[in-house]
Amino acid sequence: MEDHQLHETRSSRKKKKSKKGRLFLLLTIVLFGLFAIYIFSEYRAGLKLAEEMELPEQPFTPDEPTENITNYLIIGIDSRGEEKSRSDTMMILSRNHSTNELKLVSFMRDIYAEIPGYQSYKLNTAYFLGGVQLLKDTLSTMFDIPIHHYAVIDFKSFESLIDIIAPDGIEIEVEKDMSAFIDVSLTQGVQKLNGQELLGYARFRHDAEGDFGRVERQQKVIDAIKNELTSPQNIVKIPKLVGALHGYVSTDLTTTEEINTIISIALKGKVDIEKMTIPVEGSYRYNDYQHAGSVIEIDKELNKQNLHEFINYAGE
Repeated sequence: MEDHQLHETRSSRKKKKSKKGRLFLLLTIVLFGLFAIYIFSEYRAGLKLAEEMELPEQPFTPDEPTENITNYLIIGIDSRGEEKSRSDTMMILSRNHSTNELKLVSFMRDIYAEIPGYQSYKLNTAYFLGGVQLLKDTLSTMFDIPIHHYAVIDFKSFESLIDIIAPDGIEIEVEKDMSAFIDVSLTQGVQKLNGQELLGYARFRHDAEGDFGRVERQQKVIDAIKNELTSPQNIVKIPKLVGALHGYVSTDLTTTEEINTIISIALKGKVDIEKMTIPVEGSYRYNDYQHAGSVIEIDKELNKQNLHEFINYAGE
């Protein structure tokens, strides 16, 4: 009798455990399904936003793939509805496949550049004259580096994307009061800046540091955005961001490549993106030309050497 009761008790416990297991599995499936629906709906919301912008893809012929690096040309343009715009920001994000490192190179827009098919002008004139392709050809020729992909973003798109990533703003330490020619007024101190304010901070150059200070702030903003994107609470915002990128950014990247690139950067977590600025210290002088205005003349060979060493490119 006791053995029979003991058997029934054990059987009852097994049934309860089995029932709990099935409930747990069912709950997991439901939660996963709800999460998938949320991710999809956020991505669709981003796509809907993209339809309002729809920046067109531009003519671009990539260089041949290299064994150890992929270089992305990132261009920020000061567009206010004109058919042609100058490039306000020019960077190359270099990804090393051997070390999985990310390195960011900023190019000063006043570099006196040899623009293929034209006389020398400021570097930011190349985009005005021939879009992405001519700017890419100019940088490739001057510094002997391959460029494999591009992304162009205008000021309005930048503001909108920042507000998607961080509706409450991105934290930045503003090192001084700023207001001249940036359409916002910023006060010194640690603050959370919305899209318009963050853009203004990145564009400010009316102080003793001039364009060099502006490039440093742009690199600081890149770091702040990366940290915001990789914080655990913001990972869920990535689907909406990826959807919005379809219209807010003009690029040759496919949807899959866009997602993989974002995930690759996100997986870097707290790892810093190494940065450099061209021209390097001690490799330039200022000059003035009637057709181009005030320019920065650089030691091309010295800067090319420094750039190659920085991104670990051996001229494949």
